[in-house]
Amino acid sequence: MATISSILSPNFLPAKPFTAQQPSPSKISLRTLQSNPFQVSLKFSLSHVGSSHGAPTRLSAVAEDTAVTTSEAAARRLYVGNIPRTVNNDELRRIVEEHGAVEKVEVMYDKYSGRSRRFAFVTMVTVEDANAAIEKLNGTQIGGRDIKVNVTEKPLSTPDLSFLQAEESQFIDSPHKVYAGNLARTVTSETLQNFFAEKGKVLSAKVSRVPGTSKSSGFGFVSFASEEDVEAAVTSFNNTLFEGQKIRVNKA
Repeated sequence: MATISSILSPNFLPAKPFTAQQPSPSKISLRTLQSNPFQVSLKFSLSHVGSSHGAPTRLSAVAEDTAVTTSEAAARRLYVGNIPRTVNNDELRRIVEEHGAVEKVEVMYDKYSGRSRRFAFVTMVTVEDANAAIEKLNGTQIGGRDIKVNVTEKPLSTPDLSFLQAEESQFIDSPHKVYAGNLARTVTSETLQNFFAEKGKVLSAKVSRVPGTSKSSGFGFVSFASEEDVEAAVTSFNNTLFEGQKIRVNKA
């Protein structure tokens, strides 16, 4: 934040030092503004004290709240789900821009396999653009897949986020790993590990989550001790039923 002295031209400085008035309890101090989490703009004005032109100059500042509310920002950020793995940021931007101005596009990729996680976040310029994109795109098809478009989900509370971060950090990665897709929403990392442990030595397993929520992304990864265990898992579990859904299993 610029200091008061840095924004004043030397021509506007008073001939003699002036004594700043003590702020009343109802005024907003600069210290308070610095700690405010919202964006605040200051409007400065100069006035002369007294009737003569040689009177000291007084500087006054008025604070104006220019923050964009959190609810408005959230209403402009869309979740776009079930997109084909081949769709990248540029292609998705072109599709969404047909229905409104786009600020940012983020197709999400798995950090282990590098494959698209089949969903993205799109931030629109205005709430009206976001509503138009939802109305025109939700339930339509991209590459033969019915996509889902809505506002982003409500973030988890801090304890839930801490739990998911701990779950992520506990995953034991391995070069011997399988991708498990089309998982039921009820599948957890623990049940996934127990299911695959029937056919090999499982080191670890994790279900991928939609960032910032507890919602399953519908796929996960299972790491094994050897390549033989990977082959056995693919042969035994690909296209088998797990918690009511036929899952896809292949090498990651």
